[in-house]
Amino acid sequence: MKPLLENWKEYLKEQKLRVFDFDDTLAKTDAKIIVNKADGSILDLTPGEYAVYGPEEDDEFDYSEFRGELINPREVKAVTNVFRRIVAAGTEDRKIAILTARAPDAYSAIRDYLIEIGVDPDDVEFAMLGTSAPEAKSSWIEDHIKKGYSDIYFVDDSGKNVAAVNNLKKSYPDVKIRAQKVEY
Repeated sequence: MKPLLENWKEYLKEQKLRVFDFDDTLAKTDAKIIVNKADGSILDLTPGEYAVYGPEEDDEFDYSEFRGELINPREVKAVTNVFRRIVAAGTEDRKIAILTARAPDAYSAIRDYLIEIGVDPDDVEFAMLGTSAPEAKSSWIEDHIKKGYSDIYFVDDSGKNVAAVNNLKKSYPDVKIRAQKVEY
């Protein structure tokens, strides 16, 4: 009888996925996205400005400041405090991830930053997408839903990313999805 109960407990366990964006969510940096306009003008956008920027057809984007090292990283304390509590609660039946548009070459810098602010990076999965397309983040989360995660908490500063993740609710009505936009 005991093995039967253990099997049912395993079956009923809720798999939780806790996902945090990095730039302008866990940390503010001085990195900018450079936009070269067709008329020769240049815009320097913060991640927050870029999140609401309406690109024009001939815009050329330079994301080089988001590769490698972090430029003057500072905690977004309200979010990192939540992140710390989630990491401290452990990873049993829970995956904790940083899901960022930064390319994989920023992995070491983000990992080192977590150590600097007192968070054990060994309990965190890093998903370095290398693209800012909202569909990339929602697709990554959808892949985890397909793996059995049924309780999703997503935090991002971009309304576009939050909306893309919230759209998953239509396809997965039985999955608890809470997507939260960081406001500060």
